[in-house]
Amino acid sequence: MVDHLFLRACRREPVSRTPIWMMRQAGRYLPAYRAVRERASFLDLCRTPELACEVTLQPIDEFGFDAAILFSDILITLPPMGIEVTFPESGPKIGNPVRDQAAIDKLVVPDPDLALPYTLEAIKQIKAALHDRVPLIGFAGAPLTMLTYAVEGGGSKDYARTKKLLYGAPASAHALLDKLAQTCATFLEAQIAAGVDCVQIFDSWGGIVSPGDFREYPLRYAKQVIAQIKSSRAYAAKPVPIIYFVNGCAPYLTDYASSGADVLGVDWRVGIDVVRRSVGDGVALQGNLDPGALFASPTEIRARVSDILERAGKTGHIFNLGHGVLPETDPEHVRAMVTAVRELSSSE
Repeated sequence: MVDHLFLRACRREPVSRTPIWMMRQAGRYLPAYRAVRERASFLDLCRTPELACEVTLQPIDEFGFDAAILFSDILITLPPMGIEVTFPESGPKIGNPVRDQAAIDKLVVPDPDLALPYTLEAIKQIKAALHDRVPLIGFAGAPLTMLTYAVEGGGSKDYARTKKLLYGAPASAHALLDKLAQTCATFLEAQIAAGVDCVQIFDSWGGIVSPGDFREYPLRYAKQVIAQIKSSRAYAAKPVPIIYFVNGCAPYLTDYASSGADVLGVDWRVGIDVVRRSVGDGVALQGNLDPGALFASPTEIRARVSDILERAGKTGHIFNLGHGVLPETDPEHVRAMVTAVRELSSSE
């Protein structure tokens, strides 16, 4: 395994400074990315290894983050399962929402080597292009988050259809979550086999339920994914760190550390020191700057970075935003954040 500061933090080994990477490295905030998007659709970017490699490397070359994250999308696994997805500018849309047992029964758990070869080829090209400068992080959408898109037909404000399925037809919800968990795990196993150095499970909407339902739905199936990965041949050959991120994790901290992940992602709604006291010392933490803080002045950004670093302590923390970079963000403010993390961490 590549011995970088990022991976050492995942293992909770002492590091001389806090590693940094961005949850959504490539996006509309980067002029170089926008230039690529002018000649290809979003889906074409995801499905063309050469383009996915190009945009994955852009922020590494621009900002010098301590890890690269694969350019793809959490919904990329839905079409091979039998769920139609499009990506208009207004956000992803599902052509055939999954809202009953009959629709769930039609879904398949795809073989990533056959159904998602472009993603696996992109990983190989990115690894070759990185020349071991930094580790590469692969990812997939967590089962509950994927369920929300499949059931709602896209994004949602109240997740009414999701909760109608969870609470009105729990047996069907569990059947769908099981297929999504298998799909997530097999995809991440394939990414590990293709060469990624770490995998992350994104539960962007895992925070929409009560604490009891968090244990029953998001956490239960995240555990299933992590257990399946850790029992796989790919993981046995290369036991990479596993990150589990729940957006809105604050109500669930008592249970969060039980996921089996090596690293827990933290949004900006709870202090990183509070999380550490709640989850204990057995896992590393990743986060937790508010993405909106990058609209502040460089001086204010530095102050907020300093506060998080002080609260996080000196080991087992990967500095990051609490969610993705907002499209309107000035890249120079990202640079100011990176500079602050490096300078303030090295001075401790």
